[in-house]
Amino acid sequence: MATKRRVLGTALAVGALAVTAGCGGDDGGGSDGGDGGDGAAGGEVEVFTWWADGSEKAGLDALVKVFQEEHPDFEFVNGAVAGGAGSDAKNVLASRLQTNDPPDTFQAHAGAELSDYIADGQVEDLSGMYEEEGWTEAFPESLLDRLTVDGKIYSVPSNIHRANVVWANPAVLEEAGIDPSATYDSLDAWIADLEKLDAAGKIPLSVAMDWTQVHLLETVLLADLGAEAYNGLWDGSTDWSSAEVTDALNDYATLLEFTNEDRQSLDWPDATQLVIDGEAGFNVMGDWAVAAFEEQDKVFGTDFTTFPVPGTDGVFDFLADSFTLPVGAPNPDGTKAWLSTVAGPEGQAAFNAAKGSIPANTEADTADFGEYQQTAIESYANDEIVSSLAHGAAAPISWLTDITAAVGKFGSDGDVASFQEGLVAAAEKNAG
Repeated sequence: MATKRRVLGTALAVGALAVTAGCGGDDGGGSDGGDGGDGAAGGEVEVFTWWADGSEKAGLDALVKVFQEEHPDFEFVNGAVAGGAGSDAKNVLASRLQTNDPPDTFQAHAGAELSDYIADGQVEDLSGMYEEEGWTEAFPESLLDRLTVDGKIYSVPSNIHRANVVWANPAVLEEAGIDPSATYDSLDAWIADLEKLDAAGKIPLSVAMDWTQVHLLETVLLADLGAEAYNGLWDGSTDWSSAEVTDALNDYATLLEFTNEDRQSLDWPDATQLVIDGEAGFNVMGDWAVAAFEEQDKVFGTDFTTFPVPGTDGVFDFLADSFTLPVGAPNPDGTKAWLSTVAGPEGQAAFNAAKGSIPANTEADTADFGEYQQTAIESYANDEIVSSLAHGAAAPISWLTDITAAVGKFGSDGDVASFQEGLVAAAEKNAG
């Protein structure tokens, strides 16, 4: 298999130099300053992300190019830490924040993931900058609602992603006697075709390490419970010990039986590559995967197809990458300059065209975006929106960590009853 292995590692975090003379650099908050760091400001701006390679790095590079054009007095410093879904980056970031060594800005998933940083007083309120920059008019209300905590906004979204997407290889499906244009109303109908792929000697459903399995789990919960009950898992109105959740976990267990045995040694690009290379029929992954297909000259609708995870049609499982102004940031004016590029239509268009996501800013030009991205734009505008678990929108980091541990344990022992007990315990520990 011609895969592109991710190598875990950290880029050297370069200490940021704040050059603040004559620019009001002692304004550490985001509520008062709004000039985006223009004027006499300058210096290095360390941007901490997990976008270290592939389409994620391509998107970051495109964003940096716009930043350098818009704010030539500032020097971008790449603080990226590799690792799927940011798990390694979050650990490094936590250590830096605890030792009062924040970067100038750091990537975080919009939504509940930010609650831990907010509660610990580690990020500044950016509400004033939103008003001054007009972002409250540029971002959709549904997004602003997910960004707002107790009436304040603490991050600036760079994009919108959809999590509940199945990626398929039509040629592999046809070889197994499956209609490549088929859609599925339920997981049961999909499982019937997974059985055909298994009989044909193909990997029916590719998956990777634990976080991708959490991603798969959330889409199964959404499919079986429906949007309202899925949302209830996070606000306490749905009981994690219920029979409905048990049924969903049994479906998840069935799906896991159709996955590749080497899943724990892979990250998401490897699992996606199995579909690209014709070794697997299906993969459930967020729509950042579209760039992996397109960068290998695969054509949407011919070489690969997509559809919502069976049972989730009409629902958009939302996540967004966003950037913050950390408390104690060495160069807050540089941070504001970065945030202005992240939020602006030019930065959003360049970044999302490369990454496979869609702009959060409705003023961004998407006319040249790919065919898949056009479908995502339409879906976000019309579908019911729910928040992703695996990508920080639905639950705080501590809760996601406990769910991930339960998923990892289940991947080893296959005990559904014990799995559900672990999820119940995680909810009791972390909810509300």
